[in-house]
Amino acid sequence: MTKTNAGRFFEDYAVGDVITHAVPRTISGGERAMYHALYPARSAIYSSDEFARACGLPASPVDDLITFHTVFGKTVPDVSLNAVANLGYADGQWLAPVYPGDTLISVSEVVGVKQNSNGKSGVVWVRTTGRNQRGDYVLSYVRWVMVRKRGQGPAPETVIPDLPAAVAASDLMVPEGLSFEGYDFALAGERHRLINYGVGEIIDHVDGVTIEEAEHMLATRLWQNTAKVHFDATNRDDGKRLIYGGHVISLARALSFNGLANAQMIVALNGGAHANPCFAADTIRAWSEVLDVAETNAPGVGAIRLRLVATKGTAGVLRGEDGRYHPDVLLDLDYWALMPT
Repeated sequence: MTKTNAGRFFEDYAVGDVITHAVPRTISGGERAMYHALYPARSAIYSSDEFARACGLPASPVDDLITFHTVFGKTVPDVSLNAVANLGYADGQWLAPVYPGDTLISVSEVVGVKQNSNGKSGVVWVRTTGRNQRGDYVLSYVRWVMVRKRGQGPAPETVIPDLPAAVAASDLMVPEGLSFEGYDFALAGERHRLINYGVGEIIDHVDGVTIEEAEHMLATRLWQNTAKVHFDATNRDDGKRLIYGGHVISLARALSFNGLANAQMIVALNGGAHANPCFAADTIRAWSEVLDVAETNAPGVGAIRLRLVATKGTAGVLRGEDGRYHPDVLLDLDYWALMPT
């Protein structure tokens, strides 16, 4: 009897399956330090306990994307070890801040399956939730991934989940106690507040980062993401290691500081697509489009809905004349963030 895990294939998923993912993860200040070493992240609320306390929080939480990567990474051995590609996200919410010392676990439910026309792979949709040691939910999102088939057997009945186009502004979870009434714009790094942004505005974040093979693999190991396509160069016909999509998300989000320094906390993930593959030596740039703005019930706290695009090309270019993503576009992410009004 083999004791090793070859991972699940498309045939191994059925709608309604609930998977408790192995290896809980206790978060420490080490994750924050490594995150800031890997990405040019400078958001004040994630960098300073004193800044966070002035905003009504007990201390500086870890970056929202640390929570995302940690919860996501737990799912890989059970969901995407044999993935061809991670395709997209929807209906995501950050439900509570995570602080150093919190322990996170992940659970996923299969909510959709659809075999591809080639008969060699299929798409699996899962809703993943992350909880802390007290059982509090900290994150919930749906993602879909293309997974190889083990053989040429019959396809399961197609089920495609009905997902909302966006999380409603009224449903956003604002952390308890958060207030931006005494927000220090000088310490945050920019003076721009919610009223300074208009729907339809395009922001070119100017800076770029060239991806290195070593830092990508370090990041992917940090989040305990074991997907073969990220490490094993023989797993793809082109002999390349695919850059983890979350690495691209974090780079783009960090680059967006230049122009959106006060979009402090991500609270919802409306949708997202990894439009084209990313490889080492690609230089990533980022631009954002303001999609919506909204008020919240928290003092001085507003919400801004943003399209964040990671690209190897020009700001503002998303699709070609054929309606498909431009070949330079790597990521198209739609999210809500909290910002002082």
